[in-house]
Amino acid sequence: MDLNLHLVRYLVTVLDEGHFGRAAQRLYISPPALSQQVRRLERALGVELVDRSAHPVRPTAAGERFLADARTALAAADRAVAAVEAYRREQATTLRVGFITASAGPRVRHMLAELRREMPGVSVRLVELPWPEQATAVRDGVVDAALLRPPVADTGGLRLDVVCHEPRVVALPVTHPLAARTEVSIGDLDGEPHVTDDEADPAWVRWWACDPRPSGVPVRYGPSVRTMDELLEVVAAGQAVAITGAFVADGYRHPEVAMVPLDGVEPCPLSLCTRAAETSPLVAALRRAARRLHAEEGPRPLPDGRTAGTPT
Repeated sequence: MDLNLHLVRYLVTVLDEGHFGRAAQRLYISPPALSQQVRRLERALGVELVDRSAHPVRPTAAGERFLADARTALAAADRAVAAVEAYRREQATTLRVGFITASAGPRVRHMLAELRREMPGVSVRLVELPWPEQATAVRDGVVDAALLRPPVADTGGLRLDVVCHEPRVVALPVTHPLAARTEVSIGDLDGEPHVTDDEADPAWVRWWACDPRPSGVPVRYGPSVRTMDELLEVVAAGQAVAITGAFVADGYRHPEVAMVPLDGVEPCPLSLCTRAAETSPLVAALRRAARRLHAEEGPRPLPDGRTAGTPT
């Protein structure tokens, strides 16, 4: 038979109290109804479990055998329910935020600090994502939000809030003639092979390689890399250069690689990506924190030295 734990709890309460009336008060049920429920359990088991002639009532011999394991079953059920409730509370106060290489820099830490000021009980779990999965992880519910760099091929069902703009730099071997400069223009890189990633969206690779170039010179591609460590090793070996974000320069160091500011290209927008239909209060608070951080950033610089909003 399938054991009804609700009925078992009624029985245990009666035997703990030694009285149907007191047990009924604890259970917020009438004594006759409680007696009927205990009888129902006894009929299902085919034995009497309560000696009703005793005062206080006590278990029968069959009831004694049943009671020990019944208490264990109730305790296990209570623990199972408590575990699910704890999970639900955790889900209600935990945000899973995805990031890709070095995107969780100081500005993002500032955004998360803003979130915690507004929602003191929130817990943020950072999840590193592979480059090709920065948007799909949000859409598929792997994370609640993610910090994205462009380009994003498919924004269907997603919402993007710009957090800040990240200057771009070029990674060069320290022995490269351009490595000693304080700044490199995009035209200086014409003819230099650029790293690629065979597993990434080609549009992503081209955007970061600034392909096509303003000069019209075709971009040559060198070795394929999948991680930032691979990228740095390829650059250090002189096999290619790489255009990346300044946050990467802040978070990664290689003794044989120089990170030089790049002129002539727009900074990279770092955006908070969430599901467009998301209504979670935690996600709403994270969006507000992103907007506040973006407002603090001020006007966005353009490649020619103007700022966004400046007449041409």
